[in-house]
Amino acid sequence: MAKRLKKKHLPLLHQPLDILKKYWGFDEFRAGQAEIIAAVLEGRDALVLLPTGGGKSLCFQVPALCREGICLVVSPLIALMRDQVENLKKRGIAAAAIFSGMPHREIDLILENAANGAYKLLYLSPERLKTDLARARISRMNVNLLAIDEAHCISQWGYDFRPPYLDIAEIRREMPEVPVLALTATATAEVVEDIQKRLEFREPLVFRQSFERQNLSYAILYESRKREKLLGILKNVPGTGIVYTRTRGESKEIADFLFKNGIAATCYHAGLTPEERASRQMDWIENRTRIMACTNAFGMGLDKPDVRTVVHLHLPDSLEAYFQEAGRGGRDGQKSYSVLLFDPTDAHNLRKQFEIAFPDFSEIREVYRALGSFTQLAIGGGAGESFDFDFAVFCKNFSRELATTHAALRLLETEGWILISDPAYSTSQLIFTASREEIYDFQLRNLAADQLLKVVLRMYPGIQFSMTGISEFAISKMSKLSVEVVKNLLENAQKEGLLEYFPQKSMPQLTFLRERVAAENLTIDLEKFHFRKERARDRMEKAINYAETLRCRSQQLLTYFDEKESKPCGICDICTGRNKPEISEDEIMVYTRKIREVLKELPLTLPQILEAFSEKRHSMVSKTLVFLEEEGKIGRDEMGRIFWKG
Repeated sequence: MAKRLKKKHLPLLHQPLDILKKYWGFDEFRAGQAEIIAAVLEGRDALVLLPTGGGKSLCFQVPALCREGICLVVSPLIALMRDQVENLKKRGIAAAAIFSGMPHREIDLILENAANGAYKLLYLSPERLKTDLARARISRMNVNLLAIDEAHCISQWGYDFRPPYLDIAEIRREMPEVPVLALTATATAEVVEDIQKRLEFREPLVFRQSFERQNLSYAILYESRKREKLLGILKNVPGTGIVYTRTRGESKEIADFLFKNGIAATCYHAGLTPEERASRQMDWIENRTRIMACTNAFGMGLDKPDVRTVVHLHLPDSLEAYFQEAGRGGRDGQKSYSVLLFDPTDAHNLRKQFEIAFPDFSEIREVYRALGSFTQLAIGGGAGESFDFDFAVFCKNFSRELATTHAALRLLETEGWILISDPAYSTSQLIFTASREEIYDFQLRNLAADQLLKVVLRMYPGIQFSMTGISEFAISKMSKLSVEVVKNLLENAQKEGLLEYFPQKSMPQLTFLRERVAAENLTIDLEKFHFRKERARDRMEKAINYAETLRCRSQQLLTYFDEKESKPCGICDICTGRNKPEISEDEIMVYTRKIREVLKELPLTLPQILEAFSEKRHSMVSKTLVFLEEEGKIGRDEMGRIFWKG
């Protein structure tokens, strides 16, 4: 059993401000951080609600360094774990991460090092936290804090529920005096209550900062010619940006379109090689590439403060997702823009995608049966085993339709049967196992490797003592050797017993979280399945309603996250009228007559109303609708559709 923290009595080795100054170079904490850290050091359980970029990680990293022992950090985001571990190491803080798809030997080595006190922070994905191997080693660790990042994942009321999170409560029962710190950037009142219940808080304690972003202007533009409008936005707003697309193919098309029109743009998706992803991400971070066209996976774990524009070409399926993605703009506090391009077909397409996302149970069983055949895994075996998984090949081999198969796989993940990790968020791992003398002797005998090893040892301090994430691409640039030569030399050094090298996977990893069963014996909780489906439908409809409601965008978002007393932001498309000229009384009368005629038969959504007018009239129609709503001439039914009151 883990050593237990004696609540309020274990002495501090260091003061929080001293840690902050020593490792981060700051003289004071951001608003709210000091109070959160104080509660943790008093041994209290706490839930922290901070907006994206609000400094959540310091709230557990600092107290972890104030006391003896190790902080366990549970996170579902491989990219975030990887980046935080590397950033901590650069600051001289010992840290490591464990997630699905890693070789068993690598996991075993990291856990053993953690049990022996080699790290101050150990990041684990939730499914790894509950394995027998992890549980046995955790029982030997001197745990001083259990931090739960993306804590909304524990709640079925939330938008990104993950069943392995439910097992965290079992871990904390084995260390009842260790405080729990749960953190999230998106949680409604229902989710806030559920998180504390699921994590078995000893007493309720919530630290909440307003989600208001005073420097971020939200806008929804009702446009059918989205690419042309996108081009206009990016030509008018300087600085780096992100363009969120729906598919890999669309991300490439948008990047090509922008590039041909004089904007330095590239695309990022899981179909690229690890070297391409690393190169494109670095070019964007360092402002050599201005615009990144990507799917919604991009941006997790990245902390680029000077993003001036975030454009969504399609409406996300929840306001939580939209808020997180839009929030990647303007983290430096400077004026930034989040723009959603919306046309009348978007709501219909989103509802259609929703139906595909929840296939029949028979469909789920067939996909599970095919997975067993694809991996050649015997019934009764496979718990914890990982396999290379080429989704396109899988669908082709078993004549599967892409969209429904993807949905079935997601539901198998949600039910805790499998996990599919994207190689875009893994990294190669390396540790030197030989002594300094043995390394020097190897360099003398292998002149070709001498330059490489010098570069590796210089780039990654501490790599002789702990497993370290490396980038063959970065090593290649520094050593002036090709990536292929770097990999070959490292593999040769491993054969000589000099180091242990685990190359980044080039393909997604399929991990069976439970022993494989016959497809007919596959079970899911149908009651919970239908509950999650209705919750997802509700979130989708609220997202659509947000896009179609002519009210301050910031107010709508803040109201959704239970900040009901917020004031108009003054900078969104509604508050500013999109900088349109003022509409005259005569124009209001003209547009009012047409709107009343359009609405005489039945209530309509905003895009349906706009369809009755030419595109160049849409701005005036929107302006008139705002006036009519303020005057009480139009209202909305329970579906959010607009109707004429008079």
